[in-house]
This record gives sequence, structure tokens and C-alpha cells, in this order.
Amino acid sequence: MNFVEELRWRGMIHDMMPGTEEQLQKEMTSAYVGIDPTADSLHIGHLVSVMMLKHFQRAGHRPIALVGGATGMIGDPSMKSAERNLLDEATLRHNQESIKKQLAKFLDFDSDAPNAAKLVNNYDWMKEYSFLDFIRDIGKHLTVNYMMAKDSVKKRLSSESNVGLSFTEFSYQLIQGYDFLFLFQNENCRLQMGGSDQWGNITTGTELIRRKTGGEAFALTCPLITKADGGKFGKTESGNVWLDRRYTSPYKFYQFWLNVSDEDAAKYIKIFTALSQEEITALEEEQVVTPHLRPLQKRLAKEITVMVHSEEDYEMAVEASNILFSNSTSETLKKLDEETFLSVFEGVPQFEISREELADGIKIIDLLTEKAAVFPSKGEMRKLVQSGGVSVNKEKLAETETVFTTSSLLNDKYLLVQRGKKNYFLLIAK
Repeated sequence: MNFVEELRWRGMIHDMMPGTEEQLQKEMTSAYVGIDPTADSLHIGHLVSVMMLKHFQRAGHRPIALVGGATGMIGDPSMKSAERNLLDEATLRHNQESIKKQLAKFLDFDSDAPNAAKLVNNYDWMKEYSFLDFIRDIGKHLTVNYMMAKDSVKKRLSSESNVGLSFTEFSYQLIQGYDFLFLFQNENCRLQMGGSDQWGNITTGTELIRRKTGGEAFALTCPLITKADGGKFGKTESGNVWLDRRYTSPYKFYQFWLNVSDEDAAKYIKIFTALSQEEITALEEEQVVTPHLRPLQKRLAKEITVMVHSEEDYEMAVEASNILFSNSTSETLKKLDEETFLSVFEGVPQFEISREELADGIKIIDLLTEKAAVFPSKGEMRKLVQSGGVSVNKEKLAETETVFTTSSLLNDKYLLVQRGKKNYFLLIAK
């Protein structure tokens, strides 16, 4: 597999230094991508560069994931309008371990193959480096004029917000440049990859390697991912879409991909899956013939949910999706774990009911009018029950006098009431 060709048809190349492709065709090469460890989970904004490493390893090369413990303590001025908070070492170590577990779903770290992936943290080689040694060994090789010419620096200096640029942030590209030099010398790493906003920082590294060692190193960047409507990729109303289920449930993760536009699905399926060109072309043709069935979105959502979570989580997410949009049964509902159940019904009106009263048994008509105001009156509820318009836990309610107890609760805690086709209410026993 030709790595550059693979990225090219997937739309994943923005800039590439001359000679990069020739280097990769010549021999197995090591390349690295830097990952910011400011959280203990990656979000889907990180996935583009992670997929670059995945394709790199598939092509027979050796990927290195660099967790920026040192650079995370400083903050990269690229694409930022203000400085970020600095982290302590214990937090950084915790974040690094969590990130490695997530990366292991994409990369082979553990085999004895010559191109097994490696995780490094630049804090390990920066923590003992004194300031005086650093500015003498590294700082003298790059002029201020060279550093000032970088877009990330120019944008911040010319911004109207007058935030300015601290010396700490100005030095960021020097430290990232040193990372590349260190990996070049210690891991025979010849290539750095990243998003197009990193081009300036990456080429500072190639320049530092050239000036300090006379060696040749390379740079390759991918486009920043955008949405067809101009909105920011990976952001939802509730914030980032995370890979860790504690922050974004597998159901919500699956839903994010399932709900992208046709145009975005055609782009994302190339970037975020390892499906072949032939498979993707077949799916695109299917989409043209049956757009209402959304084959691109469904396959994209499946591939990436299985890769990040598991086959079981994917199947649970599909079943959960069907609950809202089809005539699913109470059996399906009972299969859902609490996390998925709450994700599906997030935002529906909730009522607290007494577990003690429920334990003694309570008529559903009293429960849904007096204890929880699902219906404004008993008369209105009776009318809707007679026309078959009320369900509890996805089972049609035939009788308003039916008695419910704690044994009816889902996850020993919830009753799901459906009024008409689209109105859901969640009763929580406390």
C-alpha cells in the first residue's frame, strides 16, 4: 500500500514537503503525530491525525504518538486566541495512560512487528533540560525573524483582541521543533504529520534538524475538517464528541455520525474508516439510488462506533435508535443499560415518583394525573387510552385501572410513558 496515494484519494493531504513520497517508498520510515494531553480522553477532532497514523502503519511504516506533556504545559498559539491552563505532572500522566488505551484501538503497540507503534511523552526529555542549555543548544539555531514569519505568530500579533503573545507561547514552536530533532536522533523519525494549522511548527522542526545535524526530515499535513454547512466539526450543543463513554455515550457517539449530512458522510467515510476505495464507491452509488436509506451514514456510524467502542455497543446503539423511530417492543427497552437508556431519552420531561407508594401498588390513572402530571385530567387520559394512544414501557395501555408496582420499573428505577406518537415522559422512582 502506497501511503501517500492512500491519503490522496481519501482527501487527507493538505501540504507535503518535497521528497516525502520518495522517502516513504525507499524504506520503512517512522513518523509522529503530536497529541495534546489536556484531557484524559481524545475527542473526534483528534481522530484525523490518529487515522493518519493508522494508515501509516497499514502501509508498513512505524507510527509514533507523541503525548505533549511538556508542550501541554505551555499551550500552542496556533488557532487559539488566548493562553490555555497549565497542567501538573500527575494529571498529565493520568491523561497519557487514558489516551494510550484509546490509541490502542487504532494502532498496534504490542506486537513484535518492526513497525509496532510507540507512545512517547515529550515531558520525559524536556523536564531535565535547563533553560540555559535549551536556549544555547536550540535557540541559537533559529532566528526571531524566522519564528515571527510563522502564521500562528503573525495572526496572534495582529489580532484585534490585543491579547498579545507571551514569551511562553512564542517558544512553543522551538520546543515542538526540538521534539522532532529528539525523535530524529533517538528514534530515527524522519516525518512529522498533523493538521494544516501545524505546518509552521512542523517545518520549524525540519529546519532545526537541517541546521543542527545536516539531516533531512519531512512534513505532511491534512486539511482541517469542516462541515458542509460551515459549522465546526465535532462540536454539538453539549460540546465535544469524546471517545470516552463517560463523556459521550456510545449511543450519542453513534447518533453523531448517523446524523451527518450526505455531503459530509461522503467525505467522512474516507477519512474516518479503513474501508477500501471500491467499498466506498459502491456505498456512494447506493446512496444515489436510495438516499432515504442513508447507506453512507449507516456504514460510517457502524465502522467508527465498532472501532472506538465495540460491536456490542454498536448493536445496542442501533436498538436504542429504533426505540424512538419504530414500533419497538418492551423487550428491546429492557435490554438497554441505564447509560444508553438515559442517552436516548435525554431532554424528555421527567417526574419523580415515590418508590414507597409504588411498592404498595398504584393505579396508572392516579399515577399519571395526581403523582406525575403527564395528563391534565383523568378524563383526557381515559379518552386517549381508549383510542390506543398511551404506552407504558412500550406496551399499549388497555386499562386505566391497571395497577403498577416497583416490579414494572426499568433498571429498577424508571417508567417510560408515551402519550400519542411522539410525546415521551420519564417517571423516576425515588
